[in-house]
Amino acid sequence: MKPKKQVGILCHLTSLPDPNLGENGALRFCDFLEKMGIGVWQMLPLHPPDRFGSPYSSTSAFAGWMGFLSNSEQSVSKNDFRDFCEINSHWLDDYALFNALKKRFNGKAWTEWPEEFRNREDETMNEVWASEKELIDTIRHQQFQFEQEWRCLRETASSSGIRLFGDIPFFVAHDSADVWASPNHFNLDENGGPTHVSGVPPDYFSPTGQRWGTPLYNWPIHKKDGFRWWIERMKRMFNLFDIVRIDHFRAIDSAWSIPSHHPTAEHGTWEKGPGDEFLQAIISEIHGEIVAEDLGIIPESVSELRKRHGLPGMAILQFATNEKNNPHRPENHTEDTVVYTGTHDNDTTVGWGVKPVDETVIEALNSVSNLAVIPLQDILKLGSEARMNTPGTKEGNWSWQCKWDDLNDANIDWFRTAIKDSGRLN
Repeated sequence: MKPKKQVGILCHLTSLPDPNLGENGALRFCDFLEKMGIGVWQMLPLHPPDRFGSPYSSTSAFAGWMGFLSNSEQSVSKNDFRDFCEINSHWLDDYALFNALKKRFNGKAWTEWPEEFRNREDETMNEVWASEKELIDTIRHQQFQFEQEWRCLRETASSSGIRLFGDIPFFVAHDSADVWASPNHFNLDENGGPTHVSGVPPDYFSPTGQRWGTPLYNWPIHKKDGFRWWIERMKRMFNLFDIVRIDHFRAIDSAWSIPSHHPTAEHGTWEKGPGDEFLQAIISEIHGEIVAEDLGIIPESVSELRKRHGLPGMAILQFATNEKNNPHRPENHTEDTVVYTGTHDNDTTVGWGVKPVDETVIEALNSVSNLAVIPLQDILKLGSEARMNTPGTKEGNWSWQCKWDDLNDANIDWFRTAIKDSGRLN
């Protein structure tokens, strides 16, 4: 039986007028999606963002951001809290310790902490557990509250026929609980600093490439323990979402490795990734749909890797050039492709200015792709002022928000009609 063709909206939680998980935030947006006949809500990573607001560089690959909490009163049982702490202890304890020490050392990076804290010496960690017990419990309880509110959102979405679609950054920030807690899983020097950092070579986004600055994985160590850290990370994601996009999927095949002392990404080299063995380990232990972010200059080996494991890729109509074999052209889409007008890294379709937004959206909805995802900015026909992110820049990103008044019939009736005409109505 062929899967039903669906339409999704791309809108991060921070782009809601009230960016929280409560009645006047995410739950209200779910109600809007249901009335529109939309079956998928895609958002960006939920982790605590960095100081520039980017959710792709976080202090944790597992934790939810406290900025999303609705602060509504909830009845909580001690047993539920205890069970949550036990089930999530493999990341929660380190995250709570890391944040307690961040506060103690005035926000300094963990590589600047005294050696006994940097190296997690047993006696020192025991002292932190005792002296910072109240703060550690508060941090753990906040994560429990996030879990409770998210569970309510997930149930609401499910009852409305809406699948939640999440995003996982491939790399993690160097100054994170994950790297501090498990430095042997990353390529670090004797002082804890990265020997090489991630990024991408020069391309159409940037003439000097993008230097992300996150450490590369020590794949032999991951392989030795059966990719356990990654499996736990993916299980966590599928505890939150129905569909998960692996950002920068191509790093599973090979990653751009930049010597850490280089200020730009121009002089890196391709470093072989974990490949099939990695994907087999993950897929065998999770239940849910993985989407491969396979954008950019992608070698055939990456496409073959994706196809061998039956993972959908992505097509972006803004990338559809006149070249006949361009994979983003509608005639080259396949059913297992997820088609977009643009992503959070693109300008809005109005700002792009090559085709009318109505025409581009309808082109996406009429694709053979099983899933078409439209950024909310394109549904509202907004210009470059509503762009979410410009790659290679740090300032002025991640801040766009809609207004509830924007989601009125006059603004969105055209899109509801287009969904119905395309046969994708949920």
